[in-house]
Amino acid sequence: MMNSIKLSFIVICKLLIIGNCLPIDTIFKLPSSLPTWPQGGGFATGEIDLGGLKIRKISSFQKIWSANEGGPDNLGATFFEPSLIPDGFSMLGAYAQPNNQPLFGWVLLGKTNSSDESGEILKPPIDYTLLANTPQNTYFWLPTPPDGYKPVGLVVTTSPDKPSLDKIRCVRSDFTDEPETDTWIWGENGLNVYGLRPKARGTNAKPLSVGTFIVQTDTKATLPLSCLKNKNPTFTSTPNRNQVDALFRTYSPYIYFHPDEKYHPSSVNWFFANGALLYTKGNESNPVTIQPNGSNLPLGGSSDGSYWLDLPTDKQARGNIVKGDLQTSEVYLHVKPVQGSTFTDIQVWLFYPFNGHAVAKLGFIKKIPLGHIGEHVGDWEHVTLRISNFDGTLYRVFFAEHGGGRWVDSCLLEYQNGNKFVGYASLNGHASYYRGGTVLLGGDDDVGVRDDAWRSDVVMDTGGKFTVVAADGVSAAESVVAPPWLDYGREWGPNITSDFAKDMKRVEKMLIGILKSKFRKLMTSLPREIIFQVGPTGPKMKNNWNGDEN
Repeated sequence: MMNSIKLSFIVICKLLIIGNCLPIDTIFKLPSSLPTWPQGGGFATGEIDLGGLKIRKISSFQKIWSANEGGPDNLGATFFEPSLIPDGFSMLGAYAQPNNQPLFGWVLLGKTNSSDESGEILKPPIDYTLLANTPQNTYFWLPTPPDGYKPVGLVVTTSPDKPSLDKIRCVRSDFTDEPETDTWIWGENGLNVYGLRPKARGTNAKPLSVGTFIVQTDTKATLPLSCLKNKNPTFTSTPNRNQVDALFRTYSPYIYFHPDEKYHPSSVNWFFANGALLYTKGNESNPVTIQPNGSNLPLGGSSDGSYWLDLPTDKQARGNIVKGDLQTSEVYLHVKPVQGSTFTDIQVWLFYPFNGHAVAKLGFIKKIPLGHIGEHVGDWEHVTLRISNFDGTLYRVFFAEHGGGRWVDSCLLEYQNGNKFVGYASLNGHASYYRGGTVLLGGDDDVGVRDDAWRSDVVMDTGGKFTVVAADGVSAAESVVAPPWLDYGREWGPNITSDFAKDMKRVEKMLIGILKSKFRKLMTSLPREIIFQVGPTGPKMKNNWNGDEN
């Protein structure tokens, strides 16, 4: 990630170790208490019914064992089992977390619903298999399930004796689904620990995470654990429209812009009303003025070059529109249930009329503008809030970065004015980051395209003006009226490649030796949207609109 930020964080962690304290020794809490959410439906009731199996999220843990080395930042990891388990509920698996961040996680507990007359969705294992152990006498036990059942988590002990069969429950196979490994938690001497997530993810996906982990000595081996699946025919735990508004007002981010930023966001209506034009292939000499709400745009279609948007032809009007209009800008929200409706994702989309040129670091030349490389009309960027449907807690945020991005746990975010988190938009390219700093893309510590994200006095409070443009699977979805432009499937800017070769040659003339070859390699390794003047498609056409973020 950001080298300077990461190094400073590691230094802080090492200083904490000297004082016999690690980040995980602190339990993370949001800066402010959660508000009382508006009433209605099954959102934030503390329990979710999967269609006969009730589940509850628990964050109270008893420490089993801690490693002091290995894992992220070589700070080790700690293993827990849930404590203070409510009556009727059973443990489904243990929890593990790296030591380099505050304790903030959870695991699910299970309870057979009274509607399940058989009472046999959950059963204790019939035995255990020792999956792995450490030289420090820590043992990881895989439950052996009865026929027709599957384990969804492990038991951790500090004794070579098998745990009690009543310690954990296995889940009937029809309530399970296939998982895959997620983030790396810890590793030592060929033994690695990973989080687990469902393999099938995205809008209305029924599989869900249990919050448990897997221990592997062979990364190619079949995973012996499963995840859960929501069999409830209706997602009863999703927030309604009033709850969505309250959630976003609670967590809506502040987006800070670089001190040198010239290209700010605007509303889509402002972009159209200030002269944006619709072009048609074969009739390029007669562009059409776009209605403020986009009602005369061709709907549907694909990125096939039949239509595209562009700036006004008048030079002064072009110069004004590329700057955007922060005062009247707004964000556009897409709300969707994910992971069996145990979470709600709120995608926060920002529109920029123009994306500026890329800037590179080439050895001792710390900043070199790359001409028109990276410029394009119509830039769509977003962050995604992942909120727990058990209680409305912000769990993670996805920061989109040039066609990719990363999830950041809520315990690592900056906050301002209560529980509103802070994001940083990179200079010219508007990629989103959770910390200020400089990132080099596509190269190494010596050569790369710069993403500079620093705080200035220019900031956007996304909660100031927002519009829900789509709400998938929530009870108030029928009340959401999508703006016409949302279904425009073509490019929001023209595709221009004529200046690329000229800009490449201009930069290469300034370089010698290995820097020249590194620059050529850099230009072939970066995403197309960074290098070429490519008009992007709108939010609804992105893979992450219906899919997961990564």
